[in-house]
Amino acid sequence: MRWIGERIAAALPAEKLNGDYGGSKTPLDQRDLWRTPPALFASLDAEFCFQLDAAAAPHNALCWRFITTEQNTLETPWADYLSIPGYVWLNPPYSDIMPFVKKSAAESANQIVTVMLVPADTSVGWFKEAIQTASEVRFITAGRLAFINPVTGKPVSGNNKGSMLIIWRPYPRTHCHFATVDRDELMTFGAKLLARREAA
Repeated sequence: MRWIGERIAAALPAEKLNGDYGGSKTPLDQRDLWRTPPALFASLDAEFCFQLDAAAAPHNALCWRFITTEQNTLETPWADYLSIPGYVWLNPPYSDIMPFVKKSAAESANQIVTVMLVPADTSVGWFKEAIQTASEVRFITAGRLAFINPVTGKPVSGNNKGSMLIIWRPYPRTHCHFATVDRDELMTFGAKLLARREAA
């Protein structure tokens, strides 16, 4: 799989937009506030057992421990919030993803695993940067995610891009592995987990 990652990186432009989430019709003041679908998080949490939501607010944090905008996750050592080795969930502001890619890569040296949810766009500068340091890119296939509207609290379909997970692991990296996961399988599994918790 190594040659695939190298070919993808070589084919990408040296520089493209870093803010790079074009085509959004969401008002600017809401664009970075859309929330992760709970079923998606529940499904991934079953795999990774997240300890920290690294880009959250008190009303929408997905982990007991979280870092707010005011606390500035880019400047805050994530190890201050974790038992090492630690597992971090990150749904970054899509208006400027590159700094969060660099932060996740840096934190992997501190025995921290980061799972980042981002648009499935391989043409942008931050993706080229990510596959130089990440352990895995996992494309969510067979459908697009319905993120949670920050105003209404309701899921909204019609996302103009697919999604992918970029995963940084702390152990020595040989190459970036590329994989796929079916959206409906993720969401169905997560919904079952949430239903069990509510019934308990």
